[in-house]
Amino acid sequence: MHLPHGRESVALALYQPDIPQNAGNMLRLAACLGVSVHVIGPAGFDMSDRALRRAGMDYIAHADILRHVDWAGFDASRRQAGQRLVLLTTRGDIAHCDFAFAPRDILLVGRESAGAPDAIHAAADARIRIPMAPGLRSINVASAAALVLGEALRQTGGFRTLAMPPLEANLVS
Repeated sequence: MHLPHGRESVALALYQPDIPQNAGNMLRLAACLGVSVHVIGPAGFDMSDRALRRAGMDYIAHADILRHVDWAGFDASRRQAGQRLVLLTTRGDIAHCDFAFAPRDILLVGRESAGAPDAIHAAADARIRIPMAPGLRSINVASAAALVLGEALRQTGGFRTLAMPPLEANLVS
């Protein structure tokens, strides 16, 4: 997918996703919001286009997916492109709503089952968290990605370039 008018946009990155439904949800979100998704392998399931289509992820044709064999390949690529890595983590030192996002940021979510390893925490340019009610562990990774991606797009003007569908297209029956 080429972004409209050559604009730069925040991107989403999935570190070794291991639950296909969550990955599919995030791919659909990214397709609908016009952002690229980096998938950092290995995934815990078949991430080929064919497998995703077979699983009913019909938005796959609209998603801009950049596949990376491993962390080292992804990290080298984003560093060469000069992109800041923002890790969503329960160990973050700043709330997502207090963070100043930039148009070329990559928002990284960890594995659903284990989060992101310490080496990835160390490599991140920023570690942010979502404020939550006391005593609760975490928010579903796809929900967290949606919440933070929405805030990043709001701050960077990313929503302004998206078309508003007709009102009747938004109605659910």
